[in-house]
Amino acid sequence: MRGILAYTSGLPSGGDTAVYQGGAATLLHGLPLYDADFLDAEPDFAKLPFTYAPFAAVLFIPMVLVPSQVAWGVLNAISLVAVALVGWLVLRRVETRPRWLAPSWGGVAAALLMTFTQPLSVTLEYGQINAVLMMFVAVDVLVVCGSAGRARYGGGVLVGVAAATKLTPLIFVVHLLLVGRRADAARAAGTFAGLQCLMLLIAPHDTVRFWTRTVFDSSRIGPTEWAWNQSVGGLLRRLNDGAAWSQPVAYGIGALLAAGAIVLVLRYHRAGQPVPALLVSAFLALLVSPVSWIHHWVWAVPLVLVLLARRKVVAAVVTVLVFALRPVDAPGPGEHPGLWETGYTFVLGNAYVLFAIAFGVVLLVRGRDRTRRPEVRLAR
Repeated sequence: MRGILAYTSGLPSGGDTAVYQGGAATLLHGLPLYDADFLDAEPDFAKLPFTYAPFAAVLFIPMVLVPSQVAWGVLNAISLVAVALVGWLVLRRVETRPRWLAPSWGGVAAALLMTFTQPLSVTLEYGQINAVLMMFVAVDVLVVCGSAGRARYGGGVLVGVAAATKLTPLIFVVHLLLVGRRADAARAAGTFAGLQCLMLLIAPHDTVRFWTRTVFDSSRIGPTEWAWNQSVGGLLRRLNDGAAWSQPVAYGIGALLAAGAIVLVLRYHRAGQPVPALLVSAFLALLVSPVSWIHHWVWAVPLVLVLLARRKVVAAVVTVLVFALRPVDAPGPGEHPGLWETGYTFVLGNAYVLFAIAFGVVLLVRGRDRTRRPEVRLAR
């Protein structure tokens, strides 16, 4: 209904959905996706470069059947269903939860509540596909991977599709390896590679250009030093006004974060807790990716549900409040010089990054302390 109203009123709604739709229309007409700064098939209110992997244009083909505003409304509805489904899966797979937090309504409640947080509200406002990709990964890792019968042969496929749409989900191939799902990891990697081969047949020029030039061209993505980019690399670029060494240093920090994340993933896996293990990998991907826009952080929704399931109400409330913040209200030096002069603006402008790192450190320290306590008691 929202999309229909936007269309009939002539309102420019869902800019990213319009880019998706423009990419699909461009592919269908046999025109290049990456040769220009924008696509002729895009409406005037969304003249932006197509930055997604070539297979994304195939995934978006159904959108060309309706006007861009209607496609935006449909994608919003699908995104809310996807968030509710992820919430339902999480509440079914957590090791413990209070009786009042039933999966049947808990996922729907989370989807509605978290629309007030920035990652989900911006996803809906722009018509982004982040929630759908999160659903692909969650369904694959929590349900399909390790299932019995013929279904087990589908494990990893949805992860491969998600990674072929946006490259960041490739981290879940490593996640599957860490938790001992080697066959699923192989299928995920094989699906990703197979889709690249398919695109090489369908659109050879676009596929070659993407993997040789576009994937390395951050200028097409946007100003990555702005507070919209909540990644370690974005934080460093904001601190030094976009110095060239920022991203290499960010990768070094990311390697340290990855070491801690591996410890957590293995710890949760051995304890039979697949949901926290999955969330660790998801948040690591957000931190180490060169670009993690605010709307990429939709993984905050299942995190809140896990905290509630573990009766960590205060932590859940704090998490909701953090992701209700708008880091863009404290822009970095690249936008308005001088606004980093206080600690408050620094914390606000990097809130998601700092929260995720601090949360991970707390989990590591608390886990180490718990493993030491029994030894101390025995010594006494």
